[in-house]
Amino acid sequence: MFMDTVIVVLHVLAAVFVIGPMAILPMSAMRSVRSGDGAAVLTTARSTMVFSLASLAVALFGFGALGMAPKSDGLSVATPWVLISIILYAVALALNLLAVVPALRSAGEHLQESATAETLGGNDYRRIAMTSGVVTLLLVAVTVLMVVKP
Repeated sequence: MFMDTVIVVLHVLAAVFVIGPMAILPMSAMRSVRSGDGAAVLTTARSTMVFSLASLAVALFGFGALGMAPKSDGLSVATPWVLISIILYAVALALNLLAVVPALRSAGEHLQESATAETLGGNDYRRIAMTSGVVTLLLVAVTVLMVVKP
């Protein structure tokens, strides 16, 4: 009984302190892109990568909590809201690692090559804005599913 509570608390704490920055950092980088601060954008790209990879701990604690849930709850990976949450998280993680972080790196490198936000053509900025927005929406959907448990 005690250990399952500890795992759930770790899952929630990790979600707050890891998933939050994973979702918010790319949006804060857009300000640095607009101001032409390539170094800040590259730092944010690294931070976003670290938080995205660290978010795997949230998933690990989630699976631990799921495994320790009382049998009377009837929870498993096949429970619809759990499965949908896993899929949405996996898509959000993939988007962050395969689209957001590369767009941040590209923007940061372009800005360090004495390009300005205007000469970037907006491609990197649009990619960051669109994909990080989708990532955030996916993570909000996961949060709603975790709270509502339909």
